[in-house]
Amino acid sequence: MTIQEQLRWDQVNDEALSIYKAIGVDYLTIYPPPALNGKKEYTDYFKRTRKQAEAHGLKLNNVAFGGADEFTLGLPSRDEKIKEWCDIIRSLGEAGIPTFGYNFKPIGNFRTKSDIGRGGVSYSTFVYDELMADPPDVPHKHITEGKLWTNLQHFLHKVIPVAEEAGVRMALHPDDPPIPEPIGGAARIVSTLDQYQRIFDEVPSDSNAMLFCQGCVAEMGENIPNAIRRIGSQNKIVYVHFRNIRGTPKNFREVFLDEGDVDMLEAMKTYKETGFKGPFMMDHTPTFPQPSATFVGRAFAIGYIRATIQAVY
Repeated sequence: MTIQEQLRWDQVNDEALSIYKAIGVDYLTIYPPPALNGKKEYTDYFKRTRKQAEAHGLKLNNVAFGGADEFTLGLPSRDEKIKEWCDIIRSLGEAGIPTFGYNFKPIGNFRTKSDIGRGGVSYSTFVYDELMADPPDVPHKHITEGKLWTNLQHFLHKVIPVAEEAGVRMALHPDDPPIPEPIGGAARIVSTLDQYQRIFDEVPSDSNAMLFCQGCVAEMGENIPNAIRRIGSQNKIVYVHFRNIRGTPKNFREVFLDEGDVDMLEAMKTYKETGFKGPFMMDHTPTFPQPSATFVGRAFAIGYIRATIQAVY
């Protein structure tokens, strides 16, 4: 089984790649630079970065992009932006990179004041009542649920056939927190497994699938083994964010893998049961206060994931 880890384009260097290889990473996912222009530049960049990763014994397996305002909000330039994404997907196919992680939310993640955890680390924290004591509002991103669904349907019908042809699987990340109500004035339609089912059914395809962020699914209040079975039995899990939380859907914190509410060994057993073979990713880890601890949280999580894989698979 494989472990995948991420880097921004400006973090991809020989030192980071060597560290990843040493601590047990198999696959690399990157956030590409914003300045690339056109299919050829993307293709050249992906091929070049793939060779750089391979020189360290890693496979460039995935790229990730945030959903663009042009198509999430349905701006006049949305088809031009969708065409750009289609060219990127074709570039991935040409470069031999099989997966594309993305989201479809007009506004990013919501969090509140961090809690302090063991050893003085900071936990990424969400408390709904605290957020709503002074509700966020982003007027230029107001959108109704109906309009957002229409925009997503338009996107899927344009993009998924291109991904199929290129041999690329699209992995849609959940909203975070996955609360199916407007926050900041924008609806949220990737917040429940029923919403995912509607998305899968809209354009049936092996390329129309899910980034199974286990932390977000736990934040939905779902039973994790049952959720893995529901999505995994349809072969809709492209890769997993193997993350743990403590709390409830409206009051949670992201904790170390060994101290949350989810039985991570049981989760791993369920992935195996459904036939999933990876990759698994750390996603987030608590933030250390020490400047020298840049890779400590990652190394802890990757070691934990490797041990869990070995125990189960």
